[in-house]
Amino acid sequence: MAINRRELLRASVAGAAILKGGRQACAAAPANIQVALDAAKVGDPINPMIFGGYMEPATTRVWSEMLSDRKFVNPIQPATAAAPGGRRGPAGPGGGMFRRFGGDPFRPVGPADVVVMDTVKPFVGKQSPRIRLAGSEPRGIQASGLRVAKGKSYAGRVWLAGDPAAEVAIRLVWGEGASGSQTITAPALTSVYQKVPLQFSVPADAESARLEIVGTGSGGFHVGTASLMPADNLQGFHAGMIKYFKEQGFKMMKWPGGNFVSSYDFRNGLGDIDMRPPRGRESNDVGLHEFVALCRLVGAEPDLTINSGYGDAHSAAEEVEYCNGSVQTRLGSLRAQHGHPEPFNIRYWTIGNEMYGPWQAGHMSLNQYWVKHHEIVEAMKQVDPTIKVVLGGASICERGIGCAEKKGNFFPSEWEPPMPYDLPFAFGSHEDWDGYLLQDCAVAANNVDFLSEHTYSYPRLSYDSKQQSFVNIDDSLVNQARRASNRIGEAFEAWDKYLERMPALKERNIKFIFDEWGCRHRQMGGNYQPPGMLTPLAYALLLNEMFRNSDKVEASCATGGLGGVQIDNFGNATGLSAEGTVMKLMHTHFNSARPVAVTGNSPQQGVPGTVFVDIPSVPIGSPTYPLDVTAAISADKKKLIISVVNPTEEQQRLSPNVTGIKLSGPGKLFQIAPPSLNSSNQPGQPPNVVIQEIPQPALLDAIPVPPVSISVYEFDIA
Repeated sequence: MAINRRELLRASVAGAAILKGGRQACAAAPANIQVALDAAKVGDPINPMIFGGYMEPATTRVWSEMLSDRKFVNPIQPATAAAPGGRRGPAGPGGGMFRRFGGDPFRPVGPADVVVMDTVKPFVGKQSPRIRLAGSEPRGIQASGLRVAKGKSYAGRVWLAGDPAAEVAIRLVWGEGASGSQTITAPALTSVYQKVPLQFSVPADAESARLEIVGTGSGGFHVGTASLMPADNLQGFHAGMIKYFKEQGFKMMKWPGGNFVSSYDFRNGLGDIDMRPPRGRESNDVGLHEFVALCRLVGAEPDLTINSGYGDAHSAAEEVEYCNGSVQTRLGSLRAQHGHPEPFNIRYWTIGNEMYGPWQAGHMSLNQYWVKHHEIVEAMKQVDPTIKVVLGGASICERGIGCAEKKGNFFPSEWEPPMPYDLPFAFGSHEDWDGYLLQDCAVAANNVDFLSEHTYSYPRLSYDSKQQSFVNIDDSLVNQARRASNRIGEAFEAWDKYLERMPALKERNIKFIFDEWGCRHRQMGGNYQPPGMLTPLAYALLLNEMFRNSDKVEASCATGGLGGVQIDNFGNATGLSAEGTVMKLMHTHFNSARPVAVTGNSPQQGVPGTVFVDIPSVPIGSPTYPLDVTAAISADKKKLIISVVNPTEEQQRLSPNVTGIKLSGPGKLFQIAPPSLNSSNQPGQPPNVVIQEIPQPALLDAIPVPPVSISVYEFDIA
């Protein structure tokens, strides 16, 4: 018997009455929170793709390239020159926020004018460096600020061309003297670029190593592009990160973003990785083939985002043919030429990203965008009718939170006109993108399989409808942690409104894909530093809410999901962050499980905010305040699984009552209960946030629940 959120809410009143009078034999103290688990009422299986992440832009910290601006988007200047963005600044491809462990930009070795940027015959992109030689004086370029680790090997390549009298050496320097470097001598140069492979073994740690490409002799030489990665990379990706992504449980990955996709042409990311022109800050190293390789390495389902900004229906159809077409098709044959004769068989395709936003490349008004959605989907399904498409719309909730951010000027770098409208928006208003798109694209044309929704939250902010502004709020920990799940709670309520307005939607079986969600930690007037366990608790509560609504959720991608892996100063993956540990715990036990009905005697309390901006009208969560409880039957029907989240700094007590099944023998508790609210995991240090496995003789009548904890119980079913 399937259950849904509305039935659970209605059942909570009846359940409270049952609990009040039905458990005399094991009655708990009045202060105990009581919960009833009815295993005779089960919901739809929890889709493993709820545990997902996404990449924006195309090349991120997951990619193991160590060199910044390796394709020379920016002119090579002396270190004293004011480089755009500064050291590791955002101007260089893959630099700044996107690649935390990239080195400094290339600088000249020798006089300031030793490097001339060749814009006439560049190797790739718009310019390539040419180095003028002067006899025995070494001249060239170097990239410093590289972090290398003792005992590790590093591999790469340099494309070189030049005069026959030029002698070029590539040197990795990590220390002083002859023992502090390793040199590779390039073969004799010609006017035709040739690839020189690199392989270095490093005997010592260094946080400021450098790669030198220098020459002596007469004439000069050109550097086409350069690359340096840890030699243990897996098809270009950090081996350690792949390991921990698998451990964290990623079952879906979305690419390429995000706002990035609206001006991205997939055809620019095909072919030889060194021959692809850079894109602005992007080295353009991760394209379709690399993304699919990442998904296969991790064991995740790919979700490709289609450019519906500057893109068009013809390009979208070509991308489907390239990915899914046989080698007999024109683009399937091209895919085979690029090394992958077998089709990728991509099933999930998200059409655009936040196209309602004026900051989006190719933004257009709603009455125009639905036409473009139709054209794109119809062209794609003519190529492959089996694909599933995700509508990139926005409920009035998503639009409301975005407009609230605009009123507070949270993102001043993103252009958007003044926002004169009062919030919340009304259903059917000009900002109700989901309302119009569902009517025109789902009901009228059946061109929607899933619905994308972005649900960011602000734990220390509340939207005040009277002031028409976010306001700072000194809220309890439980309220702060619940703001993330509040956002998906209001998305579910909005969906119920759409069903009332468009009954035909019930026949479409459209589910949510929450492909961007997370906590944004700031307050009005500036940012604030959240306590270490606030976000992990919010993750746990949000996942519980998705489990309860398994009939409505197909997949989700935590915006910070790929950051769940800790990386040390040398770029090595050392373990999971606190958030990643929560994802691992929940994925390990709830993957494909079926939720059961949960009722209790302590209804959840509302939090300050504005309905359909930052809160739903009905408080979300199980009726076990301040705890949150979800239970499920494992996919093999052999175990009862119970998740208990305590988002308070006090120990709580929980009295469970299980009906519909009988439990057999002892069980196990898998628990995250760190020393304090401020606990976190730091790269290269012993973790404070871990999963402890604790034997359980039986499901106790009164369970002590530690403060700031996430507990998962498992018991065999008789």
